[in-house]
Amino acid sequence: MNTEITGIIPVFGLSILAAIPFGRFIARTFLGMKTFLDPVFKPIENLIFKISGIDPDCEMNWKQYLKAMLGVNLLWFVLCFFVLLTQGSLPLNPDANPSMTPDLAFNTAISFVVNCDLQHYSGESGLSYLGQLMLMFLQFVSAATGIASAIMVFRAMKDKTTDKLGNFFSNLVKSCTRILLPVSLIVALVLAFQGTPMTFEGKDKIITLQGDEVEVSRGPAAAFVAIKHLGTNGGGFFGANSAHPLENPNYFTNAVELWTQLLIPFAMIFALGFYLNRKKLAYVIFGVMTVGFLLLVIPTVVSEMGGNPAIEKMGIAQAGAMEGKEVRFGAPMTAFWSIATTVISTGSVNGMHDSTMAMSGNMQLLAMMVNCFYGGCGVGFLNFYIFIILAVFISGLMVGRTPEFLGKKIEAREVKIAAFIAILHPLLILSGTALAAYCAAGDYEMGWWFSGKATGWLNNPGSHGFSEMLYEYTSSAANNGSGFEGLGDNNPFWNITTGVVLLLARFIPIIGPMAIAGLLASKKFIPESAGTLKTDTTIFGVMTFAVIAIIAALSFFPALALGPLAEYFG
Repeated sequence: MNTEITGIIPVFGLSILAAIPFGRFIARTFLGMKTFLDPVFKPIENLIFKISGIDPDCEMNWKQYLKAMLGVNLLWFVLCFFVLLTQGSLPLNPDANPSMTPDLAFNTAISFVVNCDLQHYSGESGLSYLGQLMLMFLQFVSAATGIASAIMVFRAMKDKTTDKLGNFFSNLVKSCTRILLPVSLIVALVLAFQGTPMTFEGKDKIITLQGDEVEVSRGPAAAFVAIKHLGTNGGGFFGANSAHPLENPNYFTNAVELWTQLLIPFAMIFALGFYLNRKKLAYVIFGVMTVGFLLLVIPTVVSEMGGNPAIEKMGIAQAGAMEGKEVRFGAPMTAFWSIATTVISTGSVNGMHDSTMAMSGNMQLLAMMVNCFYGGCGVGFLNFYIFIILAVFISGLMVGRTPEFLGKKIEAREVKIAAFIAILHPLLILSGTALAAYCAAGDYEMGWWFSGKATGWLNNPGSHGFSEMLYEYTSSAANNGSGFEGLGDNNPFWNITTGVVLLLARFIPIIGPMAIAGLLASKKFIPESAGTLKTDTTIFGVMTFAVIAIIAALSFFPALALGPLAEYFG
């Protein structure tokens, strides 16, 4: 067991060590400085801009930037919805998988456009290879959208007074070509050499040791798995996600996939320090995030290592709580993955969260409810940015100093936007859960919403069943995509309601920080003085953590008390 714990430390440590130079590379890329990839990708980028008619040097203000981002995402949604709705009659479908129903196609298209990858289908039977490729494309561009949005905020924070905040399309393309594509290629090659399939042939027939003939699904999985982790997407090529032996063959690939999903969220914080030339600020932000992460991961690892109390009462020896876990990874590494994937909003799983101990489920939920420790590609910092604005305002009022952040006054308009975004997250989660619980408690015939009774959703009664519903909306609102898979969610009610939550929870929390950054960028720069509240200190980091704990975490305590906490103490 101690050996399994020591496997966690190198994964986490090496991720940080790799993220620092990678963050410097990201900053140099978007500052327009020369990098070693210029000779390879600059001609490709110029060709893309020439074909599309886009001028990458045309500066945008924050409203134009936002309009470009929303417009192209709408186009991707329509294209994906059409492909999924008609995939049964389109090419690259060797296993003859059927087209999706309209409600499932709606949910899936939105889910992958918003970088959540919530899956109400199983990849082996629910998608053709063309459908998988369409979703793989969205895994690139949705991650690039988050990075490009964060870069606009970086630019607004850097310049003293300006309304020129870069070009969305230029930043989008660079995010794909300079960051996502090269690393994905390396990871895909590693996975392919470790046994993950990379083919367009259909199912393969094999003979088992018992002499039975079985069909094994395959496909272009290595490329899919690489970008699903690097882009913090998380959608599985196969239904079992990274618990599947072809997606995650061994302990080494498990470590590689963990490194991959941790890399960009870590690197974006260091990139902020290099971009602004304020490394101390980046260290404070990273420190707050790391403390929050450790407070979630340590209890989870301890809980899973302790085993199942019900089995312990029977006097049976346990190597940790192994129900729902793969023996090739073990309980500690699976527990670490479960928090990494929920904190970072990747949503991939190498074990079933529905089978973890009650306290572990509580920590997984809390990681997504807080939703600002590391976070996804780019948007992790955007979520944290909201709490920085609130912490600056509250701290300024407490000590009698002018609320300022990087030389710009924080005024009522910015605070109102930040407060709205902070409240939106619990509103979407708790409202959706309340509606589902009301329907399930009443055992309703749902009509066109659902063909059967609402209680058919739940595989477990009582507090765990409540946790299943709470987890689904939390995962949707946090752009995570993992689930307590005891829930029967492939029906119109869940497809439509989570689809709406996915849409609102992705774009409004991006719009808010971009609007705040754009408004602040246009204000007059105020040089730092003795009355300025310093935001790159440990004290301010503690204040920000307190604001996160009070506003984000405590909002959900009653819901957690009805679900995982009731199960734990019961």
